[in-house]
Amino acid sequence: MSRLLQELEIWGCDVRGAMERLLEDEELYRSCLESVAEDKGLVELGEALKEGKTEEAFDYAHMLKGVIANMGLTPMLEIVVRIVETLRAGSCGELLPVYGELIRANDHLKELLEKK
Repeated sequence: MSRLLQELEIWGCDVRGAMERLLEDEELYRSCLESVAEDKGLVELGEALKEGKTEEAFDYAHMLKGVIANMGLTPMLEIVVRIVETLRAGSCGELLPVYGELIRANDHLKELLEKK
């Protein structure tokens, strides 16, 4: 197991589940993780939250939830689920701090990916 996968497991990610879904292809997994880390949906979610566009924010958050879940990024999933459920209830209220947590978690993912 590579250092990246070990560090993801230490962070609390479901690496084994994600690797099973990707047929144990670590290069593909890394490539997918890089795509998640750079996903424009994160930025779009933040903009929709700032503008109070609940339905639009829900769509972005729900899409991110699926991608993050498939990649086994449990720490990020726990955050995005809180966002999705608040938006599902029809409210954007006070989600910017939670969104900040998601961005910090994504930054951590980027740091892990930058390590060789």
